[in-house]
Amino acid sequence: MFCESYSTARMIEVGCCSCFGFIRKPKRSLRPVSGLGSRFSQGFLLNDTPEDVDAGSYNGESTNILYGEDGELRSRAKCFEEILMIRVQNGMICREVPVKETRKVVRTEDENGNKMVNEYIRECKIGSGSYGKVVLYRSSVDGKHYAIKAFHKSHLLKLRVTPYETAMTDVLREVSIMKMLHHPNIVNLIEVIDDPNTDHFYMVLEYVEGKWVCEGSDPPCGIGESTARKYLRDIVAGLMYLHTHNIVHGDIKPDNLLVTSTGIVKIGDFGVSQVFEDDNDELRRSPGTPVFTAPECCLGLTYHGKASDTWALGITLYYMVLGQYPFLGDTLQDTYDKIVNNPICLPEGINPQLKNLLKGLLCKDPKQRMTLDAVAEHHWVIGEGDPIPRYLCWCKRNCWQKEESDGNGKDGHVTITD
Repeated sequence: MFCESYSTARMIEVGCCSCFGFIRKPKRSLRPVSGLGSRFSQGFLLNDTPEDVDAGSYNGESTNILYGEDGELRSRAKCFEEILMIRVQNGMICREVPVKETRKVVRTEDENGNKMVNEYIRECKIGSGSYGKVVLYRSSVDGKHYAIKAFHKSHLLKLRVTPYETAMTDVLREVSIMKMLHHPNIVNLIEVIDDPNTDHFYMVLEYVEGKWVCEGSDPPCGIGESTARKYLRDIVAGLMYLHTHNIVHGDIKPDNLLVTSTGIVKIGDFGVSQVFEDDNDELRRSPGTPVFTAPECCLGLTYHGKASDTWALGITLYYMVLGQYPFLGDTLQDTYDKIVNNPICLPEGINPQLKNLLKGLLCKDPKQRMTLDAVAEHHWVIGEGDPIPRYLCWCKRNCWQKEESDGNGKDGHVTITD
């Protein structure tokens, strides 16, 4: 039986400011966050870390993204560069073709006066991230469109997200993680352009020419169960792949879930993602979007990243089928209070299987929360089809081939999807 409350007495007074990109040092007792009542609009609650976070936000009480004040986690965790290097050495990268790395930036104009970055011709701005803008470019070489994230390195280096790290660390971590990945339900990183002699830094990404998953949804009907089921299957497939590779996305929400013109959902924006050396996915900093924050993250203490991703998946599903958020207050504090204390409200007449799935995903106790494996085999998710197949990625294939050559072949059947 899935739970509907999680140590409520423990969590009544929410003292976490993690959605600003910093964490208040844990105290012996948690106190309410003062002065937050009217400072933030609901627009803030539905968006990720604001772009103007700086060192002044800390008030001298922060902790690092992985390290406690006593360095306890420091001894157990390797930084993302080390983890990437180990995976490269052990053949644990899922890309057959590495991400292209370009060390030269040439900024010019084409014959029509359109700005160019190397081979890419600028067309229009299509979005903004926490630290930079996203622009649509067309390649003069292959004629394809690409979404390019553009940053100023000097700006990234000035923005401090923890006492130990700047926004540049977040961007480099995003690049490192995306260099590992190749999956049909994840946006692909094509090229990184970083000229050491200029202030410009670019990530060239696959352009998903479609929409985001909840585009067109309106209360109280959302996008419909059938479409929501189809989208959820793709999201879960991509998220299972990430978690299998010890990667936590950290900001699962409709805005970061893009639908291609053929109806395939791709997970994007790894700006706050984390990679781990092993299954220990403990985190302290929770820089995602407030309304998608899991109850355990509201404590400001350590939590498990994979379970928080699963909670955000539940909020996303709720929004897809009902067109509204289950826990949204008028202020940040009010939103956190609802996340921690309020039971999930579902309309009468909702599909019983969907109700069971939503309650499982939005269980406030992370230890009892439904796992992605259980979601993949849930009756509502299967519908009239099959369980979500496991994706046998490039690095897993290599690993199994090595084991078979050593005489230690695996038993069992795994569906290969490309």
